[in-house]
Amino acid sequence: MNEDNRTNLAPGMIIKVHQKIKETNTKGEEKERIQVFEGMVIAVKHGKEPGATVTVRKISNSVGVEKIFPIHSPVVEKIEVVRQVKVRQARPYYLRDYKKKLKEIKGNKVEKVDNEILKNKKEIEPVDILPEVIEEKVVEETKE
Repeated sequence: MNEDNRTNLAPGMIIKVHQKIKETNTKGEEKERIQVFEGMVIAVKHGKEPGATVTVRKISNSVGVEKIFPIHSPVVEKIEVVRQVKVRQARPYYLRDYKKKLKEIKGNKVEKVDNEILKNKKEIEPVDILPEVIEEKVVEETKE
């Protein structure tokens, strides 16, 4: 997402925020890396101002995590829009209460399937094993 398009974020979008993080090791050397935070936008505040922020929520290890990112900060390297999800409100804070709801929304990906693959699949016929097993048990019991 370009610097111009960062203001086009809307609630319900699934986005990836690439954030620069500086780390120092025990020797005092600084190392910079990029950390990606993927989640749903639940709030966009202050519109096109320089201090505009976006609140992103994701569920990590069954714990809800929210981060507030300043959109125009030099720490935020880029913002990618993965897809748009329809939400009921301008700020869907109701997703905080429904852990299951956010997982369901994330799971609604539509996968493209090639029709030729479906045509070439062989149908598996059910095998009736149960009567044979019963007959073997009856034969073993009568022998004893």
